[in-house]
Amino acid sequence: MAFEELKNDLSDSQRAARDYIESTADYYRLKIFKFVMKAAIALTLLLFLGTLGLLALFFLSVAASDAIGNYLGNTTHGFLVVGGVYLIACLLAYLFRSRLERPVLKNFSKYYFEDK
Repeated sequence: MAFEELKNDLSDSQRAARDYIESTADYYRLKIFKFVMKAAIALTLLLFLGTLGLLALFFLSVAASDAIGNYLGNTTHGFLVVGGVYLIACLLAYLFRSRLERPVLKNFSKYYFEDK
């Protein structure tokens, strides 16, 4: 009698452990799927908006270069001025890259460690 009871308890414990492992694996699969989908959506949106932004920046730069060139009397000087502004912006971004990394890491960690 006691042996049968012990055998049933062990069988129930094994079944409960197996169910726990399966449900935990399912939970982590869903969590990984959610993270991968959020990353894919964010990357797609970033590429789309980045492309549109770069196109707009390109045309605005050409227009600004032309306007500055007309003001200075030489179109080449206008392009050089706009190019210099972009070089200064790149230099500043490089110098302050650690300050730019922190907000990016904060935003991405918010999505990864989210408990919702």
